[in-house]
Amino acid sequence: MAKQRESRWVKAVVSRIVRFVLWFVTKPDWKGTENVPARDGVIIATNHLSLVDPLTVAHFLYIGARRWPTFTMKDGVMKIPVVRSVAKSTGQIPVKRGTTDAVKALKEAELALTRDGSSVIFYPEGTCTRDPGLWPMSAKTGVARLALTTGVPVVPVAHWGEQHILPYGAKRPRLFPRKRLEFLAGPPVDLDRFRGKPLTSTLLKEATEVIMDDITGLQAKIRGEQPPAVRYDLKRARLDRAARDEGPAAGEGDGTATGAAE
Repeated sequence: MAKQRESRWVKAVVSRIVRFVLWFVTKPDWKGTENVPARDGVIIATNHLSLVDPLTVAHFLYIGARRWPTFTMKDGVMKIPVVRSVAKSTGQIPVKRGTTDAVKALKEAELALTRDGSSVIFYPEGTCTRDPGLWPMSAKTGVARLALTTGVPVVPVAHWGEQHILPYGAKRPRLFPRKRLEFLAGPPVDLDRFRGKPLTSTLLKEATEVIMDDITGLQAKIRGEQPPAVRYDLKRARLDRAARDEGPAAGEGDGTATGAAE
């Protein structure tokens, strides 16, 4: 993840290709970019609507906020030869979900934030939302842990519109007509009351709720709607469905993108 392992020319080529493609299929509306620090490490915590999110979020961060986007990427994606080469050359972080390597990935993310001053993007939910109204779901605690151990700010970012390009579960994108994408970044999440305390499970869950509340509140502003009073819990929904069907619960995650490990 170190900066010296990144390739400037690969980053330049990739950014131009992404910008060119998204210019044809999207009409982005970016607000709150001034809330993203111009330098030093920052965690970008955002909701997850679609498999195209990584491109649109990266576009927002690189063009709108002038920060290079660094993602944690599922190891399976990194096994694709061209993707692997590009990801390594642009400083992306591989993650093997459900293994001890997930902890290693968090350590690399920590180094990226504290040593390299990178802007690292996380989907705290760990997968595309399954909430019927596409609101942010309950999240894993890894982002809160990383924020509290490194001391770097967490900037919440909400977005809306990618579901019109590629809804979750769809195989073919709807590229035309161009889709309007709305982004709103808020000020850093206030985690001061959690700092300097033992990182217990309860504390991390409370800090995670604060982060998700900020993301949800930003999305509510974009949509002009009221979010549900209770956040959708994917794990509980799967357990309830499995109990009804008297079968085993499905595994968590869809492999689309990785959040911080819990």
